[in-house]
Amino acid sequence: MSANNGISSTHPRRRVLVVDDEPRMIHFIRLNLEHDGFQVFEAASGSKALDQLRDQLPDLILLDVMMPDLDGFETLRLIREISTVPVIMLTAKGEEDDRVRGLELGADDYVTKPFSPRELVSRVKAVLRRTEMPSQSGSEVIQVDDRLRLDFDRREVWVDGQIINLRPTEYRLLFHLVQNAGWVVPHDQLLAKVWGYEYREETHYLRLYINYLRQKLELDPSNPKYILTERGVGYRFYNYKRAAADG
Repeated sequence: MSANNGISSTHPRRRVLVVDDEPRMIHFIRLNLEHDGFQVFEAASGSKALDQLRDQLPDLILLDVMMPDLDGFETLRLIREISTVPVIMLTAKGEEDDRVRGLELGADDYVTKPFSPRELVSRVKAVLRRTEMPSQSGSEVIQVDDRLRLDFDRREVWVDGQIINLRPTEYRLLFHLVQNAGWVVPHDQLLAKVWGYEYREETHYLRLYINYLRQKLELDPSNPKYILTERGVGYRFYNYKRAAADG
């Protein structure tokens, strides 16, 4: 029986680049990911990781924070200059500042050392699921107002006539907000839909990505029009249908 990577049996083997300067850690990760059907590449430094990114085009990167040469944060910054590939940071236990800094620099998730094989594989699968955009074949182009236009079929977001580059998680979050425009979507529901059921309590992810979207979409992110906060409950997208009817 072939290994199942938990995404879809029609997918080719997903390619994971592991970046860590500890050979035993790389070996541990390789064994567990390959057992679950992933194809694994490795790099012992940040500079080698950048080379592997160009040569192997991985579907996901596992990136250790503490490394010689380039540390994980600098490596992540350089990765984000050339690629939107999902990145999971490997951080030391209790280093909350490292986790927050990694997410702010563009990491998609983090795993705290020491971690179990089950936790590692679960996080990898969850992040890869988020890279699969929601399918809306035949959906209409949504003209929210004179600034914002959304085409979920073509996966394009336009602001002031310019296409805005959204990372997969940002796109999925926007999609679920817009699909419920005018309604408050609770925190745990958004987390389950976008990140996965096991993330329902991780509200800091949601706050961070809401901020990312506001920075890209809003004319004034500190006074948002499109993505509104319902304090203690969730978020609500601007009711463009009612606005059009009232207009």
